[in-house]
Parts: sequence; structure tokens; C-alpha cells
Amino acid sequence: MALEFEKELNATSTNIPGMLVFDLPVHGDSRGWFKENWQREKMRALGLPDMGPVQNNISFNDRKGVTRGIHAEPWDKFISVACGRVFGAWVDLRPGSSFGQVYTCELDPSRAIYVPRGVGNSYQALEDGTAYTYLVNAHWSAELKSTYTFVNLADPDLGIEWPIPLSECELSEADKAHPALADALPMAPRRTLVTGCNGQLGRAV
Repeated sequence: MALEFEKELNATSTNIPGMLVFDLPVHGDSRGWFKENWQREKMRALGLPDMGPVQNNISFNDRKGVTRGIHAEPWDKFISVACGRVFGAWVDLRPGSSFGQVYTCELDPSRAIYVPRGVGNSYQALEDGTAYTYLVNAHWSAELKSTYTFVNLADPDLGIEWPIPLSECELSEADKAHPALADALPMAPRRTLVTGCNGQLGRAV
């Protein structure tokens, strides 16, 4: 897929509730290109929740075919690509009627995606030297790992058509061992904090 220069910023809904795909304007010349990768006010106007990022992570993939996932963590993500291309696959692992819904698309520097908390994330690098980057709205900690939920990349019930067969890909042993969707644990709902102690509710809690 060729990089699309100068297209307008816009957002498109997906079949997974709350998940949005963003087309990003990329301004190029003989030196290379520039983009606004995340712009709070413009993206809020297009429906992006005010997610309040606190951490930026980058996953660098040496070789085409590196494949990671499917992981759901207790935070929202805004995912983009700094260089290269990925095929992404997302699975709704939240309890409810949309549990198990799958969405796939290709990301390059001109496209990004907002992934709500509890939606499982995975991707496959389609080029050598692919840099995958994402904003999150909670700090990583070892204690939170117990709240993650997973599903297997190769589960036939998901119907994911990986561009590069998984048998030819670089996968971690942990990712190979994730459960099928039928055995996956839904992500627990976000906890609600009740503050104040003088009112009737506070005394009851």
C-alpha cells in the first residue's frame, strides 16, 4: 500500500463499539514527510474520547513477519506506525454482546487506530524495520499484568486472514500458548471509585 500524502484528517467507525480508524494527513517533499500523529482537539471533534495519554511506547520489529498478540490490557490505546506497515487484528474481549467481534486493517504512517480498554490487540509487520508506536492512558506496572486477557492468534473461530502464514512468522512462545476464544476470560469492567464519606452513599459503602 503506497503512503497517501495530503489526505484530510477523518475518523471511521468499526464493527467493534468505540473503536475508530483515523486517516492522517502526511505532508511530504524531497526530504521525507511530516504528520501530526495525535492532535487532541482535532481528534476529539471527530469522536476520539479525551483519553489523557500518560505513556508512549514503541515496538520495533526487525523483520517482516514478526507477529505479536492478541493481548487486551486495562487501558485505552492510540496506535500508529512511524515507519513500515503492519496488518492489525483486534478482538473485542469485553463482556457483552460484542464479545468476540473481530476487526482487521492495514496501518502505515497515514493511518492510526483508537482501541478502547478491553479490546485485544495484535499485529503482523509487513516490512523489515517497522516501528509500531502507541499512546496509553495508564502507566505500565507488573501488578497490572494479572488483569490482562488474551486470545490465540491462530484460533480458527476468529477467522483472521493473516497476510503471512503464522507458520512462517516470528512469534513468542507466550503468544503461541494463548487460549482459544471459547476459553478466553473477558476483561473485567473498570473499577468505579466512590469518594466522600459524609453522605448516605458514603456511609453505606
